[in-house]
Amino acid sequence: MMDWKKEWKILAAIVAIFLGCYFLPVGWPRFDNALMEAFHLVKWYAREHVLLCLIPAFFIAGAIAVFVSQGAVMKYLGPAANKVLAYGVASVSGTILAVCSCTILPLFAGIYRMGAGLGPACAFLYSGPAINVLAVILTARILGPEMGIARALGAIIFSVVIGLLMELFFREKKAGADSQIHVPEDDGGRPLWQTAVYFATMVGILVFANWGRPMEDSGLWYSFFAAKWWLTGGLAILLAVQLAAWFSLSAWKLAASGLAVLGTALAFPQAPLAAFVVGVIALSLLTATREDQAGQWFRSSWDFAKLILPLLLFGVLFAGLFLGRPGMEGLIPSVWVERAVGGNSLAANFVASFAGAFMYFATLTEVPILQGLMGAGMGKGPALALLLAGPALSLPNMLVIRSVLGNRKTAVFVLLVVILATASGYLYGALFA
Repeated sequence: MMDWKKEWKILAAIVAIFLGCYFLPVGWPRFDNALMEAFHLVKWYAREHVLLCLIPAFFIAGAIAVFVSQGAVMKYLGPAANKVLAYGVASVSGTILAVCSCTILPLFAGIYRMGAGLGPACAFLYSGPAINVLAVILTARILGPEMGIARALGAIIFSVVIGLLMELFFREKKAGADSQIHVPEDDGGRPLWQTAVYFATMVGILVFANWGRPMEDSGLWYSFFAAKWWLTGGLAILLAVQLAAWFSLSAWKLAASGLAVLGTALAFPQAPLAAFVVGVIALSLLTATREDQAGQWFRSSWDFAKLILPLLLFGVLFAGLFLGRPGMEGLIPSVWVERAVGGNSLAANFVASFAGAFMYFATLTEVPILQGLMGAGMGKGPALALLLAGPALSLPNMLVIRSVLGNRKTAVFVLLVVILATASGYLYGALFA
């Protein structure tokens, strides 16, 4: 017997798709430009962030799932963990992770699935991209020291408040976790210092591979930038030594892979990304077919990539369609945003935090964007609101968070970020107008 309710839903979907195609505004200049902006943004994201940001993050997330015991995660970040320790660790995590709102996602999913409490996990999710020490320093240098200090303090406080409120609102959802608190801490027979060095090496590769060029061609930050690929290469060699010594990977295969990476770097000195890609492929081939912990590491990393990467690229495409790239326009005219965020009204701060929450900001790009907006009349309060909401959230980021936390928790998390950013921006604007 025909299910008419189901058939009507199918018919409604077909009609909606047909009407969308029939009235597709092709030829309308703004739509055509927005469509091009969407593809430009997703192309830029694929080139600048997938290889250098996300792939190392996937490998780190896979390592968390395999090499960090569930007992350790539960002990320090679980529902029964010491609150001061759990939120203290989670709230300052961004100081060592120079990551954007999308790169933090595999790491967040990794610790949450390993048993981290909802509150500390959400604190980590917010703080990772929000308390980037390089971004805070750049903010203070370009937008003023008071803005840099307000951003750093606001982000740390936000991460704790958001985590505590998420834990409070969804306490009943974690009630069943009490039976899983006493998980035996199995470290696989590996000393803690080895695990710490292993993770520090991978985090170092992620940080230095993505080290951006500073505004001045001198000083400490520029020295790091000039040596970024030497530092990344040195850490990659260190990782290879660890894989041979601690994970029993073939030393001669690792050496052959290193020679392939070195040969690529010498053949294409102006394209260091090519050598990086060869290194990633070599590491994947060496670990993919193994049945030990190294093989589990690759398969766990691959699972995170399958879950997260399609949603991110899809989200970036739509973010470009509606908001365009920095300095360019999508379907929403940038003049609307500039007019809406002047002064220091609650409405202006809300618009700034709301728009920032849906826009995608690559690491450190929010500062020059804000500099331009403030030059066009944006108030100091809305500027801080955007700084506190923008780097931590984006449309692609929300899609992935939803796949991990579900609709309700994601909606509340986003709402908390927007509300707190609005209130902080309004208070800051009133104090420093």
